[in-house]
Amino acid sequence: PNSFEQILTELEALVGQLEGDELALEKALALYERGVKLAVQGDTLLQGVERRVEELRTALAEGADP
Repeated sequence: PNSFEQILTELEALVGQLEGDELALEKALALYERGVKLAVQGDTLLQGVERRVEELRTALAEGADP
């Protein structure tokens, strides 16, 4: 996934599979591992956005152009 929205969509689908199906242990583990990777990827994207927002707030507070 390339966007936060795509990550959320895939995570929601994974959760649905994990909650709804009778999965073999290995399949459930693979889905869980994928979910953890997606969560880390989403967190990284969010951290980048938070950094950028803070930079913009600082620039605006100092009267500079962002």
